[in-house]
Amino acid sequence: MTTTRRRRSYEAGHKPKWLVVIDDTPECDRAVYFAARRAARVGAGLLMLRVIETHDRNQQWLGVADIMRAEAHEEATAALNKYSTRANGVAGVTAERSIREGHTADEILKQIEEDEDIAILVLAAGTSKEGPGPLVASFASSAGDYPIPVAIVPGHLTDDEIDALT
Repeated sequence: MTTTRRRRSYEAGHKPKWLVVIDDTPECDRAVYFAARRAARVGAGLLMLRVIETHDRNQQWLGVADIMRAEAHEEATAALNKYSTRANGVAGVTAERSIREGHTADEILKQIEEDEDIAILVLAAGTSKEGPGPLVASFASSAGDYPIPVAIVPGHLTDDEIDALT
């Protein structure tokens, strides 16, 4: 899928943003660390996105679904707070935050479409034998269609190794 909106990251009145998807994988910290350090280096902003998957909602149980939705938003806020604090601590970057509901890949594309200042998507690859992680695996087949570059940070890199790269 390609975006219909032109990127305006470097035009007057705009500032590029690095988009990081916050999930519950161990490698998420590597993406946050890299994106925060790199954004600080180039004077960019940082946008953290948490997607709440909504595929298990059953309309006949609306009360339960509402409770589950509220809990999911609390968990999303807690995760964004954790990683925002991390980004600020390692690079002095104050991250914007976004919580969306839906299918992760779709919501990432919608976020990019809606924010013309997003200049790059940063993901981290897992280090397990099962593969690079669910997010990286899902993007591998469609990365060529993305409207912005996708940076994939190796999940095994240490803080010092990422510092040397950023």
